[in-house]
Amino acid sequence: MSSSVFQSVIAQLSEASERTFGVIDTDGCVISCTDVSLLTERWPEAALKIVGSEEALVTFGQKTFRAIINGSNIMEYAVFCVGDDELARTYCNLAYIALNDAKVFYEEKHDRGTFVKNIIMDNILPGDIYVRAKELHFATETPRAVFLVRQVGHTDVAAVDVLSGAFSDKVQDFVISINETDIAVVKQLSGEPTNEELAKIAKSMEDLLRTELYIKTVIGIGTVVYHLRELADAYKEAQTAIDVGKVFDTEKSIINYENLGIGRLIYQLPTTLCEIFLTEVFKKNSIDALDQETLFTINKFFENNLNVSETSRKLFVHRNTLVYRLEKIKKLTGLDLRQFDHAIVFKVALMVRKYLSSRDIY
Repeated sequence: MSSSVFQSVIAQLSEASERTFGVIDTDGCVISCTDVSLLTERWPEAALKIVGSEEALVTFGQKTFRAIINGSNIMEYAVFCVGDDELARTYCNLAYIALNDAKVFYEEKHDRGTFVKNIIMDNILPGDIYVRAKELHFATETPRAVFLVRQVGHTDVAAVDVLSGAFSDKVQDFVISINETDIAVVKQLSGEPTNEELAKIAKSMEDLLRTELYIKTVIGIGTVVYHLRELADAYKEAQTAIDVGKVFDTEKSIINYENLGIGRLIYQLPTTLCEIFLTEVFKKNSIDALDQETLFTINKFFENNLNVSETSRKLFVHRNTLVYRLEKIKKLTGLDLRQFDHAIVFKVALMVRKYLSSRDIY
C-alpha cells in the first residue's frame, strides 16, 4: 500500500490538532509521519509491544500507538500520536479510524481495478464476473466507456499517475496500465452520452498528458456498453479504432470506433481478398499508373462530393481542365468518377490499397 495514502490523512489531522502523527509497519519502520525527520526510523521494540498487547492502545517511548489489522486479525500497520496523555489517546483513536477507512478504501479500489483489468483482458470467466462484482459491491448494469490511451514516441511511466489524479475522486472510474505504451481508462457515464461528449473526455486526457508530461498520444474510444461483461468488447473496439485510424485517419489523434466507417470493414478483410479486389477493379491498368497529381485531384473530387464546379474552384483550375483529368482517369482505369457507383468502387479501392500498403503488401 502506498504511504502517500496515509501521509495525506495524517497531514490533515496534524493541522487540526497541532500534534505529530505517523504510521509504522510491522518491522517498526516509520513509513509516514508529519515530522519528516522521523521518516525511516526503526522502532522494533514498539512493534513487538503492539503485537503482544491485548489492549487497543499502547504507549511506548512517549508515543501512543494503535494497530491497524487485516481480515485475519494480524497487524499490518500501526498509527501513532506523539504523547502519552489522555488527549494523545483520543487523537490516536481518531487517527486510527481515519487511516483504517483510508486503507479499506484503497484496498477496495485496488481490488476493483484488478477486477476491471481482468475483465477487459478476458482473464475472468463470464460467470465469475457476477460473483466478483457482488463481492466488491460493483454496479454491473450502468453505462461505461473504454478509452485506450497510447503514448507515441516518448513514453513516461508517470502517465498512469497523471491520469489517475484526474479521476481520483471518481470511485467508479479506473486507470489501468496495460503495457509501457498503453493505458486503459474505464469511465462510468451518466445518461446517454454522445460521441461528442466522449471525444471531449478523450481531448481532456490528451491535453493533460501533453501539458504535464509533454507526451503525444493517440486515443481510441470503444462503444458505450451497459454491462460489465461487455467491457472486454469495448476495449477491443478501442484497440481497433487506433489500429484502423493509423491506416486511414493518420492526422487524427482521437478515433471513435463508431466513426470508422468502411475502413473498419476493410481492416477486417483477408489481405488475399483485398489483392483480388484491386486486380478486378483495375483490369486495364494498375492503380500505380496514376501519378500523384491525379491522385490529389481524385481525393479533392471526393472531398467535394463529386461536384465538378466546386472541385475545380478548390483546385484553382478551369472546369474543362478538371473534366479532362476525369476523362484521363476513365481512360486509364475504366471508371468514370462522375458516376456514383464508379466513384464508390474507386474510393474503396484507394482505401484497400492504403490498407495493403500499411501491411507492406502492395
